[in-house]
Amino acid sequence: MSYEHAIALTGSIATGKSTVCNLLKLHGYRIIDADAIAHEVLVDKAQEVTALFGTADRTRLGAIVFADAAKRQALEAIVHPEIRRRILTRCEELEPLGVPYFVDIPLFFESGAYPFKYSVVVYAPRKQQIARLKKERGYDEAEATRRIDTQLPIEEKKRRASWVIDNSGDIRHLTREVDQFIRKIRELD
Repeated sequence: MSYEHAIALTGSIATGKSTVCNLLKLHGYRIIDADAIAHEVLVDKAQEVTALFGTADRTRLGAIVFADAAKRQALEAIVHPEIRRRILTRCEELEPLGVPYFVDIPLFFESGAYPFKYSVVVYAPRKQQIARLKKERGYDEAEATRRIDTQLPIEEKKRRASWVIDNSGDIRHLTREVDQFIRKIRELD
């Protein structure tokens, strides 16, 4: 199936993807949330994950897989195929509506697993990402850096994107950025 109305919404950890999704919802856009689907899949595959890692608790699992690339790949091998299947099933439900919708996929570029023509990156500079992770999640500098470094650099994502929403300012700045972006995607119709 062609997913001509899907727009991948991506970025990196602590760039503000969730806030942008909430603003898009206020404008009536539908969002497919890969992280929520990942939660569902982790629950469904808890027995398999626990057998391999000793836990299926997201916080403890995160500490394990973000410290070891091989373990992260092993977890991804278990959950990513099912996450992808569920995302594409939801896309197939939205495509017939004939209007743009968003698929919030943090690892869109890294996975290369989704056949979407358009993408928008929610951008915040690396230093700002680190500061947000320290403030909002209580990570120290090393943990914040480790988590960011597991993803493609934000500058590279920005380069690959169809559009960029700059989230380096305050909420008013972000709201203006989202409004400008919505005007651009309305031109696609």
